[in-house]
Amino acid sequence: MTVRLSRRVTRMQPSASIAAKQRVTELQAQGKEIIDFTIGEPDMDTPAHIVQGAIDAMRGGDTHYTPTAGVAPLRQAIADKLRRDAGHDYTAAQVIVGSGAKQLINESFAATLDDGDEVIVPAPYWVSYPDIVTLYDGVPVVVPTTAANDFKLTPQALAAALTPRTRWVVLNAPGNPGGAIYTRDELRALADVLAGHPEVMVMTDDIYEYLAYDQHRHVNLVAAAPELAARTLLINGFSKSYAMTGWRIGYAAGPQALINAMGKLIGQSTTCVSSIAQAGALTALKGDQEFIEETRQVYEHRRDVMHKAVSAIPGVDCRLPQGAFYLFPSVQALLGKRTPGGQVVADDRDLVMYLLDEAGVAVMDGSAYGMPGHLRLSFATSLQTIERGCARMAQACARLA
Repeated sequence: MTVRLSRRVTRMQPSASIAAKQRVTELQAQGKEIIDFTIGEPDMDTPAHIVQGAIDAMRGGDTHYTPTAGVAPLRQAIADKLRRDAGHDYTAAQVIVGSGAKQLINESFAATLDDGDEVIVPAPYWVSYPDIVTLYDGVPVVVPTTAANDFKLTPQALAAALTPRTRWVVLNAPGNPGGAIYTRDELRALADVLAGHPEVMVMTDDIYEYLAYDQHRHVNLVAAAPELAARTLLINGFSKSYAMTGWRIGYAAGPQALINAMGKLIGQSTTCVSSIAQAGALTALKGDQEFIEETRQVYEHRRDVMHKAVSAIPGVDCRLPQGAFYLFPSVQALLGKRTPGGQVVADDRDLVMYLLDEAGVAVMDGSAYGMPGHLRLSFATSLQTIERGCARMAQACARLA
């Protein structure tokens, strides 16, 4: 029997980052030494006091279903955190907890998109945005940015992309993969454009909020433009800030009607987030916050080391990212060259495979992020790994004719 799949699922692409990680795992299982720069998660373990908080909750019998939107103490703690960091008074009822930020992005689009509705997605973008939009019958409108502008959406580009069908604008900062962080003035300028389009909502994905380097600091849109709070959905989570990727817990805050609709969808799918993960998340918010600054400093040093090494490779042009934990260099000058075996490196995907086969280094292609001719390299790994991997890449690139 042949299983007939829906048009909805067949038009989706597999997650490029998950596929890359799976390929690395397969090669390593074959005994090959692969230096992995595809990693999109902290390489540190979850802080011990957060783990202990979850253990204590389990031993205390906190192993049952919770309210769909999350337990009240956690939602209130998130509201308190947002009041401090985002500069807006959210009530606990305006907060919903999900099984990772990705679930909440899915639910928000599922709750609001109808056939043909458009979602503006600046490129480079996190790989899943366009496919999640497509899944719910929306149309992703990809708006290119430039390295010269640090991969940020400009007011002029936003204004040109808006149409009567526009339903959402997605802003991700610090950005994956470009590392962009918007200043308050830049956000204010975008808000001025949106003022003339009251039907358009904004999704701000702040998952990397604490990973800001040098003089840069993350500012949320509602802090820069409070008048947009009624149509802004803030997405965040615990994965990057507290090294809790495997815990699968994120949160969203926004208009009450949207939060209620998202809760209805979660109630018919996953019911609620694991009570144990929620206990860990509450411990994270209430406990010692030193881990955040300590890891930020570690990443900043790794960024500098990797940026220096990658920038020294002839044919590679790399901007210094303002935040997150990725480099996103242009490799246009390497395309069209030939490998030692005589094969033409026609595009960034070919270069990715060449580096994997020739150097044993796994990176992501920029095409997966809506910007061909680039690579994404994660520096969420040890300094030794960064130095060895960059040295291998440099040697492999030097062998291109």
